[in-house]
Parts: sequence; C-alpha cells; structure tokens
Amino acid sequence: MSTQRTPVTVIGLGQMGAALAGAFLDAGHPTTVFNRSPEKAGPLVARGARHAATVAEAAAAGELVVVCVLDYPAVRALLQPVAAELRGRVLVNLTSGSPEQARAEAEWAAGHGIGYLDGGIMTTPPGVGDSANMILYAGDAGLLAAHRPTLAVLGDPVDLGADAGLASLYDAGLLGLMWSVFGGWLHATALTGADGVPAKEFTALAVRWLRTVSWFMTTYAEQIDAGEYPGDDATIDVQVASIGHLLHAGEARGVDGRLPQLHLALMEQAVAAGHGGDSYARIIEAFRE
Repeated sequence: MSTQRTPVTVIGLGQMGAALAGAFLDAGHPTTVFNRSPEKAGPLVARGARHAATVAEAAAAGELVVVCVLDYPAVRALLQPVAAELRGRVLVNLTSGSPEQARAEAEWAAGHGIGYLDGGIMTTPPGVGDSANMILYAGDAGLLAAHRPTLAVLGDPVDLGADAGLASLYDAGLLGLMWSVFGGWLHATALTGADGVPAKEFTALAVRWLRTVSWFMTTYAEQIDAGEYPGDDATIDVQVASIGHLLHAGEARGVDGRLPQLHLALMEQAVAAGHGGDSYARIIEAFRE
C-alpha cells in the first residue's frame, strides 16, 4: 500500500519535525528524513523511514519536501545549496517565522522553479496527525489541492489563499489569542481558587462560557468589518462597572490585578473619547492606534 502513496521528505527532526515524519509513516507514505544531527533519525528509521545522508539526497527523494527547522535563515542555509534538486518539487515550509520572511521565501522558491506552500502548525507535536487540529497553508491553491490528501494526514489543511505570508500572520494572531485566553483563565482560576474552588471544577464552566464568548466574537467581527459598534448588547460603560467588581474581588483575595487593570485602561480610553455607549468591539481602535 505504501508504494501507492506520495513519497515525502521531512527535513528537520526536532520534536515537531519528528512528529510530522511519524504521521506520514503512520499513513503509509514512503518517508525520507534528514537532520543535521543524524542520530535523531534513528527512531524514525526503525519505524520504516529512509535516512538521507545529505540535504541534496533528501531534497531529491520526495515529491513533497517538508521542512521544519528553527527559523527561516536556517531554512535558506539548508536549501539554497540544493535549489537545483528542489526544482519541480513542492516545498512545504512549516517553520515558524514572520509574514515578511514567508513572502521572501516564496519569492526565492518561485525564482528557482520550486512550488511553495508556507504553513503554520496549530498544535503541539502530540497533536500532529489528529484531524481535529488545524494546519494553516498559504500559497498556490493548486498545489494545496493537489497534495491535500497527503498533507491531511498531519491535520486539517486550512487554505488561507495565495499570499504566502498569511499562514504566519494567522499563526501569530492565533497564538496571541491563545495567550490572552490562558491569561484570563489563569487569573480567573486564581480568583476562584482563593475561595477553595478546584481548578478543574471552575474550568468546566469556563469552557462552557467560552462557547458564548465565541458567539460575541462572531457578532463583533461583523461590527469591526463595518466600522460601526452599536452597543445594543452591552456598552463599554456597563463593562467598566462590571470589571470594577472583578478588581475588587481580586484585591480582597490578594490576586494580582494587572491583567484586568489593562482591560480597564483600554475601556476608560474609549469612554474618554466619547465611545462609552458603543460595544466592546470599539476597543479594536485602541490596538490600531
């Protein structure tokens, strides 16, 4: 069965690269691997991977060449010398970086006749191979369509369009959202935990609450795109009063209030500008400034 599947190469065998190669192997794809420290290839070779001794050998082995290394300069250092071997192949760069770096890499690839997709892996290594997790892709839509069945073994392939920088841009934005959610949850868990509520018990309700929050986000997204922020659900004025209760509860329990104080500062800025009757979505203008 494996001979009927697309041959792939994975360059870079850190925790994430090894997880990518393992997912390809589990799905029956002939998989060639390369890493600067060759000993990292051992466990994958034991599972059926082929170890390439050089980057050139690795580049020539796969119809689809996936690279996942430390950063974009490392990508270029590895691939610049083997551009000839990559010509006519599809390079999938799953290395983390900036949108500007991704666009430059796409331009370099195009100049050498190399198909290019830039990607963002929206999970940790243990989540690779689970279709519930997203892998973001940006670049030539035809390339993604042609290789979707192969790339789908890593996670759900999400097409962000032709601009190669969008996967990195979305990745940065989504990670920022994650850290903000983690921060709010940890603050709330510390607050409720001060009165003896177990984190697991509070989190069960927090996860349910986030479903409602996601509905607010969908509503506010329409307002942001329209540039209009009607306060027909809850105004900033009302939320300024509400966050005061949070701050008082935290102070009484010795919980650090810097995070809600930041939110309050953003709200007060909007109120001072005459927007207290608008929805919370208006706060986006503070970030834009």
